[in-house]
Amino acid sequence: MGRKWNNIKEKKASKDASTSRIYAKFGREIYVAAKQGEPDPESNQALKVVLERAKTYSVPKAIIDRAIEKAKGGSEESYDELRYEGFGPNGSMVIVDTLTNNVNRTASDVRAAFGKNGGNMGVSGSVAYMFDFTAVFGIEGKTADDMLELLMEADLDVRDIMEEEETVIIYAEADQFHAVQEALKANGITEFTVAELTMLPQNELELPADAQEQFEKMIDALEDLEDVQQVYHNVDLGE
Repeated sequence: MGRKWNNIKEKKASKDASTSRIYAKFGREIYVAAKQGEPDPESNQALKVVLERAKTYSVPKAIIDRAIEKAKGGSEESYDELRYEGFGPNGSMVIVDTLTNNVNRTASDVRAAFGKNGGNMGVSGSVAYMFDFTAVFGIEGKTADDMLELLMEADLDVRDIMEEEETVIIYAEADQFHAVQEALKANGITEFTVAELTMLPQNELELPADAQEQFEKMIDALEDLEDVQQVYHNVDLGE
């Protein structure tokens, strides 16, 4: 699988932190998750996942609390969860997940970000079938053998466990997210460099330098959109 999760996350966090966009995106996502169920992560699994991911991005507690309080306060603000699929240079594949209160605006913005950077929007299902919905955890200070033994004792059969630099990356089925997380926490592992549900490409594509430069501009344009929450792709950026 080989995606260098920590480097990718750190690059994105550094880029987004400079504009505070990452905090706004998390605020919106936390609000939506809290509105869809109880505003308590212990009884709202969707909210629990978002909060765990927010922790790995060092989202300030004040932003988290404000979003949850907004949901508790009965705000009528509502968002639609929409997914767009498309293609970049050299047949690269991209998935864009959004939360929007203006579907027409978002569709137009996403289409423009693709079109102005050598890509094009596809129809629903044109790309997603080449990705797997996956739970990913990153843990420092442990070995792959440590994690394999721990998860076997918890009777959990995950997809893969890899060591990337000084981090162990666990790949599991999406519906195993909470079981894996609880098994790790039960063994004193409470800090994660990565803890999220993602769309993992089944195969990665390497691009020539000129196409990769154009592709990265397209991804930056998509991630900069206010309504975009997540962008997934199948390109090996060599981070």
